[in-house]
Amino acid sequence: MKAFVHENGNLEVKNIAEPNLNDDEVLVCIRTAGLNRRDVGIPKRRGKEGETLVLGSDGAGVIEKVGADVTAFSVGDEVIINPSLCWDEKSDAPPKDFDILGMPDHGTFAEKIAISAEQVEKKPAHLSWDQAGVLALSALTGYRALFTKGELKEGDTVFIPGAGSGVASYLIMFAKSVGAKVIVTSRSEEKRAKAIALGADIALDTTSDWKAELANETVDLVIESVGRATFNRSLKVLKKGGRIVVFGATTEDTVDLNLREFFYGQYQLFGTTMGSREELRDMLLFVENHKLASIVDTTFELNHAKEAFYYLKEGNQFGKVGIKISE
Repeated sequence: MKAFVHENGNLEVKNIAEPNLNDDEVLVCIRTAGLNRRDVGIPKRRGKEGETLVLGSDGAGVIEKVGADVTAFSVGDEVIINPSLCWDEKSDAPPKDFDILGMPDHGTFAEKIAISAEQVEKKPAHLSWDQAGVLALSALTGYRALFTKGELKEGDTVFIPGAGSGVASYLIMFAKSVGAKVIVTSRSEEKRAKAIALGADIALDTTSDWKAELANETVDLVIESVGRATFNRSLKVLKKGGRIVVFGATTEDTVDLNLREFFYGQYQLFGTTMGSREELRDMLLFVENHKLASIVDTTFELNHAKEAFYYLKEGNQFGKVGIKISE
């Protein structure tokens, strides 16, 4: 079968053997896979490692075979891959054996994947393959950040720096669906306009004076993923006693923090990453009930997966980038 792999320090599309199916697994023919920044960073982490690795954490497709012990799914079922491994129930932090699909195990950038039946969920019927294939990792991350950690509720105001990312697009939709006010930022006028069209109430230029611009706003929650470039600026617009939830750092990982200002402000800081199977199921139900759909910026054919990596690195997308595996 055809797959996009990292091997001997190189990225390439090549033919590899189809996976063997264990008794507790299902064989899924992938229709569309989702590209995430995690995938883009894996080649650097692996370096010149020679072993072939199929990249990719997100995907959706049709079950072709079921293992002898599988009873919850049947051949022909349309499913979404859960990229969050070994984390079943919602908890303050993932268990010790938690991992993410796509390293060290083979991921979704292949025509087929054999995976535990515990790691697939029924695809929401209203989603296209492109919308479903890019959904799980980013939407699950956003859902846990907003609701499990951030405890967002109707009437709250949430501040989201970096409006163009895949997670940000879900954050906007999820927050608006529960009646929250949404404020975003972006350097791009085009992305700010798209964020407003998606439902954001206010879209600020990244280079503007956020504190002055938001002098008449009360920000209850900040969802941060940019890192050093925005963390302290975001903290300054948060109300005293407010929550700041961090799930990523696309700029530098380390930040300088004035502890005296922090504890006098009685701020609450939370870290989060991905989410549990329980939260994934809650998120999928939320998406179905509110008839939400992924914002897919661009979809590349599998043969052009390397171009998709470069495209995501540039950061010009609004929403998600997909890789079409099959029709």
